[in-house]
Amino acid sequence: MAKTLPKVDVVIVGVGWAGGIIAAELTKQGLNCVGLERGKERKTEDYFMMHDELRYALRYDMMQSLSKETITFRGNERIRALPMRQYGSFLIGEGLGGSGVHWNGQNYRFLPYDFEIRSKTIERYGEKKIPQDMTIQDWGITYDELEPYFDKFEKMAGISGEENPLAGKRSSPYPTPPMKTTPALEKFRKAANKLKLHPYNRPSANLSEPYTNPDGVSRAACQYCAYCERFGCEYGAKADPVVTVIPVAKKTGKFEIRTHSNVRRVLKSGNKATGVMYVDTTTGEEIEQPADIVVLTSYVFNNVRLLLQSGIGRPYDPVTGSGVIGKNYAYQVQKGNATGFFENEEFNTYAGAGALGMVVDDFNGDNFDHSNLNFIHGGSIAISQTGLRPISNNKVPKGTPTWGKEFKANSIKYANRVLSVGGQGASMPFKHHYLDLDPTYKDEFGDPLIRITYDFEEQDRQLAKFLSDRCVDIMKEMGADKIESMEELGPYDITTYQSTHNTGGIIMGADPSTSAVNNYMQMWDADNIFVVGATAFAHNSGYNPTGTVGAFAYRAAEGILTYRQKGGILA
Repeated sequence: MAKTLPKVDVVIVGVGWAGGIIAAELTKQGLNCVGLERGKERKTEDYFMMHDELRYALRYDMMQSLSKETITFRGNERIRALPMRQYGSFLIGEGLGGSGVHWNGQNYRFLPYDFEIRSKTIERYGEKKIPQDMTIQDWGITYDELEPYFDKFEKMAGISGEENPLAGKRSSPYPTPPMKTTPALEKFRKAANKLKLHPYNRPSANLSEPYTNPDGVSRAACQYCAYCERFGCEYGAKADPVVTVIPVAKKTGKFEIRTHSNVRRVLKSGNKATGVMYVDTTTGEEIEQPADIVVLTSYVFNNVRLLLQSGIGRPYDPVTGSGVIGKNYAYQVQKGNATGFFENEEFNTYAGAGALGMVVDDFNGDNFDHSNLNFIHGGSIAISQTGLRPISNNKVPKGTPTWGKEFKANSIKYANRVLSVGGQGASMPFKHHYLDLDPTYKDEFGDPLIRITYDFEEQDRQLAKFLSDRCVDIMKEMGADKIESMEELGPYDITTYQSTHNTGGIIMGADPSTSAVNNYMQMWDADNIFVVGATAFAHNSGYNPTGTVGAFAYRAAEGILTYRQKGGILA
């Protein structure tokens, strides 16, 4: 029988960016919060002198153990889903701070077009532009309404950047200036300018200079050590929840973090949550934590899985299109790129930072005319200098043998003579792309795994090829002697890494019949449950998702405080 603990104001499931922000905002207003994190404790000292590529980048030290819990995948409903038994397409983090600890720090605001995508697409091109099975919808909020929360997240994190001429309007400049412009980035900028594009320095959570945020948290500047993605930052220069919002919440004395706490169910009575049931994985004990308000802020797959396992909300049915939990799973189209080999120029690309880069948005969102194109939306195009760590990077021209004298010669020759320009394409939802519970495979507790049904569509193939061609244009202007690029986008491959930008499943909107949460991330079907994260995205944009997740978290915190006072569905 489960042990029942005293009731608290708010229980937060998952203590990453969203959970940390909400904890900080609610405890500052006097609410007592408990944060349940199924991974271990983390602190900056854990990463002192730990630039261990083998341990973190290849053996996934910060990621969830797939032997205890994983996902299952199938390309379509005619195929039996199989478990992901080793990491490939995406990585599922675990531990205090979540993926906010081991992210690169690339931080964007989604475009105004994203939040009203269906209305704006029809307005410009007509309804026939949208394929029949594409389930895009407006998000129930506009960019202008969300802008103050973007601003709040950026000031908390100290985002370093410069004005993007093709983005939504800003209420204030970035809190810190952009990162360094290296020779490779400058080459990209000059080429983009010659092509009459609009390059800008990538917005970065890797601080360009020392910074103290509005909460009084001071952090040091980035050292350009090249160990960001899949690594924690020992300097605290990369904004993460452990060095920003979590200390603020803990300082109030009203936030208790319980690590090694794996939540298995949201408890309910009628249409209200009463708390959660979790397992202390150090003892195996089942514990019930009653709460007035339940906030789900774990990763996309776990948020969806918890609601489905708990019988909360209406599961999505791909046949009828009814229901909302699991609907509109989307990913990212990352295959449009160009790699340039230079015979007479060398670049120090082994130095870098997770968000060091130069970007153009001329082909993102609806910033260009799609009238004669067989896709909607687009993607950002960028050159990134994240740092080429020695084990994982060894680019040689196509046709080079994979071993032997020629392989060694080309490996040495091109070690410092390769640059890549890549497109990050948006992912549109389709009726037959969704998340549900797998009927066969279970986790270590006997609970069903989450199942993904997803594949690339003609929309994705057309978009990827378009972005690839634009990347080639830029690389030619950069003066590469040999250019290799994607010729055709094949089926989605879960075995090779692409991005950990999984979205959807508990999408937001203005209509309870087509969305699971409102624009405060409050569930329509259970008004004291808030689900915060990329699960709310009704499609995925041509950007990294974190900045938009952060904005949603600040808005959700505001909504929770209002709900605490007034109750009911928030308008």
